[in-house]
Amino acid sequence: MNTEGRHAYIVELVLHQGSVTIEELSEKLLISEMTARRDLTELDRRGLLKRVRGGAVSNLGRSYEPPFLTRASKNQAAKEKIGAKAAEFIFDGNSVVLDSGTTVMEIVPWLKEKHNLTVVTNCLKTAARITNLLALESDARLILTGGVVRPNELSMVGPLSEPVLNSLHVDVAFIGIGGIHVDEGLTEFNLEDAQTKKKLLNAAGQKIVVADGSKFGVTAFASVGPFSQIDRIITDESAPAGMIEKIRKQGVDVVVVD
Repeated sequence: MNTEGRHAYIVELVLHQGSVTIEELSEKLLISEMTARRDLTELDRRGLLKRVRGGAVSNLGRSYEPPFLTRASKNQAAKEKIGAKAAEFIFDGNSVVLDSGTTVMEIVPWLKEKHNLTVVTNCLKTAARITNLLALESDARLILTGGVVRPNELSMVGPLSEPVLNSLHVDVAFIGIGGIHVDEGLTEFNLEDAQTKKKLLNAAGQKIVVADGSKFGVTAFASVGPFSQIDRIITDESAPAGMIEKIRKQGVDVVVVD
């Protein structure tokens, strides 16, 4: 592939994934890391992306959150596999937190195989899917956190949810995330969403992040916390292998679905 074709591929990859790492480019394009760095520097100079340590991100800005409908149609097959694997960590009688997010929603269909669950969610979309697929009380007891509803996302955030979240002690929480970065940890596009995710994690015994590979290498606007705040990440095989190993060395169990 010539330089022009390589540059076009990189720009499309960043637009599609939101970010790219030098290691990922080296593996996918069969080029040296030095060549990958030069390519990213040139594309940054032309205003086609934003060069960051270890790679590049979309120049739309860290607080820009892609619309829910756009995210819902992205990497759907991977998200379904991640949802199926996540459900393996839920057992009959468990109390479960389901955060907002398109990947978290893919856990819901697998709850039909469980019994006597208590499900807490801060997302109206997730709550609606639960009521459509499960029989309330007999299959699952559903609890909404309350709060201010964000348009489009339909997640509930803000201080009104805090009394509920502070009073809960659940078995396992599944959290969606905007970005996963070796140095910056877990980040989210919206500040209030990030604060709510912190509360959801604090309420859980087992803390699991579910995210497809496009979230790796991304640093979004607001910090959710370091990797020490979670037990496990469930992702797909598109996640950069080198980054996965570095995260594992920080004590996090990273499960990769194929």
